[in-house]
Parts: sequence; structure tokens; C-alpha cells
Amino acid sequence: MHGIRISTTATRITTTRLTSSVPEPSADQTKSAHHPDFTFEELVQAYFDCRKSKRNSGSALAFEQRLERNLFRLYDELKTNRYQPGKSICFVITRPKPREVWAADFRDRIVHHLFYNRVAPRFYASFIADSCACIPGRGTLYGAKRLESKVRSITQNWSQPAHYLKLDLANFFVSIDKRILREQLAKRIHEPWWIALVETILFHDPRQDYELRGNPALLERVPAHKRLTNHPANLGLPIGNLSSQFFANVYLNELDQFVKHQIGAKHYIRYVDDFILLHESPQWLNAAKVRIETFLAERLAAKINQSKTILQPVARGVDFVGQVIKPWRREVRKRSTNEAMRKVATMPASELFETANSYFGLFRQSSAGHHQCAKLANILRRRGHTISGDVTKTYRKNYGASHANPLPMQPPGPV
Repeated sequence: MHGIRISTTATRITTTRLTSSVPEPSADQTKSAHHPDFTFEELVQAYFDCRKSKRNSGSALAFEQRLERNLFRLYDELKTNRYQPGKSICFVITRPKPREVWAADFRDRIVHHLFYNRVAPRFYASFIADSCACIPGRGTLYGAKRLESKVRSITQNWSQPAHYLKLDLANFFVSIDKRILREQLAKRIHEPWWIALVETILFHDPRQDYELRGNPALLERVPAHKRLTNHPANLGLPIGNLSSQFFANVYLNELDQFVKHQIGAKHYIRYVDDFILLHESPQWLNAAKVRIETFLAERLAAKINQSKTILQPVARGVDFVGQVIKPWRREVRKRSTNEAMRKVATMPASELFETANSYFGLFRQSSAGHHQCAKLANILRRRGHTISGDVTKTYRKNYGASHANPLPMQPPGPV
């Protein structure tokens, strides 16, 4: 195909430069008069933050081969306003559903951490306590526990009826309007150099220079309306970068403030683009939904995914962040449990230790997770693993060549 170069290790795509309709940073914003008020120590800290989860990636290892030289070069580019993002990597994940992931180069990720460390705290101070995605200390467990406490509060410990309204934004990341987001960021970032850096990251279009890794046919499994490549340049954030996660929280903070202070929802919680409102009256929830839809369309150019809207009594169970809150218990979603058991029973033995312990950790997050832990432990015992006395972890085992494949699920017959 014209414009495509294929290698044995990866599929590399050379793309033509796209015509961008987003506003470019003005000349004033690139002048050296905008003094970059960060230190080399801050850049080094950003590097350490970045490598925590990317230490063994190819780009991280290449950067570390000449670490001091690369850090000083990046520092000089930032200080002299010559920094520009590099090539991105695009690949497709298939679970829990097919979607594009765009990973920035390692040196660009360091810059993301640099600006995040400087500006994120001032935004987090304005976020509500019920926003719990990609914020330190507010992961999925925080969200599940907080929703459970809200359910127990509104139902008076499950003694009174109540309803919940669960909403999801349609095609959220690829529909974010960068121009609206830039206005939101500028309200709290007043330093000219920092806002110029944020604009460089925000308005960078990874589709202009990227490498496609993996099987190109997997792209066909991603719905066309969910592909970043099928949207205008002023819309969409690349899924996979720290900057995108932070920008998404800034974007939806206005929704949080509207629901809490304008609609007056006492029991509300959001994780990325999934959010839930609780109330005694289903009519009140329906009226709130209409107001939210109007606000999203007028202020954030977003809309609700009607196919994922749920309004029903909380007594039936509330599915949120991978857990289901039911009367007097909170458990891992059944689909996730079944997938964990299937994977542990069939995966290669050499990969079993890390995977099994991660699932133990997942099940231990729920208040009713002991049953799932016990079921997982039984599968591991049949595969020759030792389990801790409190059924919370398994131990590493040395495998020979004969144990490369999974053991049969059924125990052997009598000798």
C-alpha cells in the first residue's frame, strides 16, 4: 500500500501531515521571554516518576543507555523553547473490548510528568471528593467503597428503597474538544511558559508521526467512531498517556460541579466517564438526566450513551468500577471472576505466579471476596501451587521444561 512500510518486528506507517484546524500557539508564547521556571532536579524527578511503570519498555531502556546526556538535552530543549513531541506508538488492545491505545515516546512521557507534577495539585484542590479516576489515592477501590457508603446512607443500611441512575458518555476520549479544554486549563495555569507547554502537549496530533505495532487487522475490530484517526484534529485525546488522563478529569470537573451544586445531587460519584446518581425518587433522577444532557451538549459538546443508561432500584445491585454493590456485601463482577478462573486454569505455568497473585489482590478488594479467593486457590492447588494459610496469595514455583503447558483441571485418579 502507498505510504506504508512493513518490517518483521512492527508495522510502521508513514503518514502524511494532516491539516489541523486547531489553533497553533502564538508567536508570543514561544518567545524566550517566557521564562521556564523549573529546575533540572524537577526534570530528574519527572524521569523517576515516569520510569516506575515503564522501566523495561524499549524506549525507556534506550533513553537510559545515555541517561545523563538525554536528560540534559531534554532540559536544554525545554529551557530554550525548542521542545517538540516525538513519534507515538499505536496498538490495539482487545480486552475488555477492542480499542486504540496511543503511547507517547519515553522522553515525551517525562515531559508529561514534569507538567503534571507542577500543575496538577492546583486542579486537584478544586475537584470534588467524588471524582475518583487517575487521582492519587482515588482508584477503583476508593470508588467502590465510596459508592457503597453512599448506598448504605440513602437506604439507611438497606432498610429503605432507593434508585440509581448510571450514565456513560458516548465516545468520550475521541470526542473531547481541545479548544474547550484549553479554556479550562488556562483558568488555573497563568504562567505563560507552562500554558505554552500544555498547549504543545494538548494540540500535538500523534497521527502525524506514529508507528503501528501488532497486527494491522486488529484495527478493523475497533469501531470506526472510536478511532482517533477518524475524527477532526480539534477533537480527541490519545488513550494511554498520563496527560490524557489528567486532561479528562479537568474536562469533566465542570460536570461534577454542575451535578453537585446546580442539580443538587447529594449522592453522586464519577470514575472517568462513568457516573452514578442516587435518589429515593426515579422521577427526580429522570429530571436530572434531562438537565445533564442539556448541560453536556451546551458546555462540553458531549452526549450520553443511551444504550448504557441504567435506572433501577439499588437492591438489584449496582455495578461500578468492576464491583457490584449488593445488600450487605460488595463483590467482584461475575464476568471478571469467570475470566480470572478461565485464565488461571489454562495459561502457561511460567506466567502463573504474577497473574494469580494479581487476581488474589483483586478479589481481596471486595468485602465478599473470600469465596472467589478459595475458588482460585483450588485451581492453583490442582496445578501444583502452594497457597498461603489465609488464602490470599500463592508462592513462586520453579518449573522445568515439562511444565511449560497447563496441568489438567481434574485431579488424578487413585494410584
